[in-house]
Amino acid sequence: MSGNKVLIFSAPSGSGKSTVVHHILGLHPEIEFSVSATSRPPRGEEKNGVDYWYLTAEEFRRRIAAGDFVEYEQVYEGRYYGTLKSEVERIWAKGHVIIFDVDVKGGVNLKKYFGDNALSIFVQAPSVEVLRERLIGRATDSAEAIEERVAKAAEEMTYAPLFDYRLVNDDLATALAEAEKVVADFLAK
Repeated sequence: MSGNKVLIFSAPSGSGKSTVVHHILGLHPEIEFSVSATSRPPRGEEKNGVDYWYLTAEEFRRRIAAGDFVEYEQVYEGRYYGTLKSEVERIWAKGHVIIFDVDVKGGVNLKKYFGDNALSIFVQAPSVEVLRERLIGRATDSAEAIEERVAKAAEEMTYAPLFDYRLVNDDLATALAEAEKVVADFLAK
């Protein structure tokens, strides 16, 4: 596995993680996004194989049993997320660096799996209140779902020390510049 690098971005929902990941992808043609698998249905314009590999909960469980995942997790009842080994192999076969955009527990598990070949970055909103405002502004979830996500986010914040780097997304331009530097330093190693 030597020489095969991995970038792991994790965050509570609404921290701006996906914005940071897309920014890094735009700067580095040698970095490729690892498409996670999920058993949740697509939202809005999401496409299979682009945003996620969409599997039914039953398919997901079957592939877990077959040992097809680097890591996976049941986030809510019947709602799975995971990283397919085939996705890792596909990207490394091209000699590319993998970038993961995963939930906090997934990030911790990926770091354990890839060790020193991985840089794990925890993206966080400045506060739980700011996070709540961002989720409300997104208008993709019900009030009940937002409160569920906010409660989960507060718990997820406790995982920050398990990551190599903590990126506080208070001002987006500052956070993006900071992410650029941290990634560039890691890739240069």
